[in-house]
Amino acid sequence: MAKVTFLTDRCKGCGLCVVACPKKIVALSQDKINVKGYHPAELTDEAACIGCASCAKMCPDCVITVEK
Repeated sequence: MAKVTFLTDRCKGCGLCVVACPKKIVALSQDKINVKGYHPAELTDEAACIGCASCAKMCPDCVITVEK
């Protein structure tokens, strides 16, 4: 199982990671707002993550880390 970490305070909520995820388990938080005023990205089902790192590759601000 892969471990995915988001630096939520640096996330600008662009949604590129949401579109890139083949499992559709990355989403923008609906109830959290970071220090910049954006809804940060988060995993909806960590157990379903296959560790492909597509989300991390698409992130323009490098806020996502994927560890296998």
